[in-house]
Amino acid sequence: MELTDLCVELNNYFEVTRCIGTFKISGGVIDLSRLLADGSLQRGQFFRIAGSVFNDGVYQYPCTGLTDETFDGAIWPMAVPKAAMGLLADIQAWIEANSTDSQLNSPYQSESFGGYSYSKINNGSGAGASADLGTWQNQFRSRLNKWRKIRAV
Repeated sequence: MELTDLCVELNNYFEVTRCIGTFKISGGVIDLSRLLADGSLQRGQFFRIAGSVFNDGVYQYPCTGLTDETFDGAIWPMAVPKAAMGLLADIQAWIEANSTDSQLNSPYQSESFGGYSYSKINNGSGAGASADLGTWQNQFRSRLNKWRKIRAV
């Protein structure tokens, strides 16, 4: 789970501004001199790359290891709240603690063989526990809603 995944789920990139234009990535490093010169991007700040063929996503400045390319797109400096980063850490910990739970990830409501059996709880809609508790989105719904933006159709 990365910050990009959280931002996609929230439909919120905590955008401060957008810099639209042509950007070059060479040697795995993106040229952000325009944003640094005007002060809209600072060391340690997160930013989004949009419109790239190979590098769309959220990164922290300075970053290396990008795929070289020149693209027409946008860079969005971000102001991610500390509480959102704390939520991301909590989600990551939950995923790590629950990623090996085969019952949670199973598509079956119940299963039995050779003396072994289990049944998932039912949430009343006919869906099992995985529909109710088995995803990080459902597990953290109330905390995610604080930063959700409505998606345009």
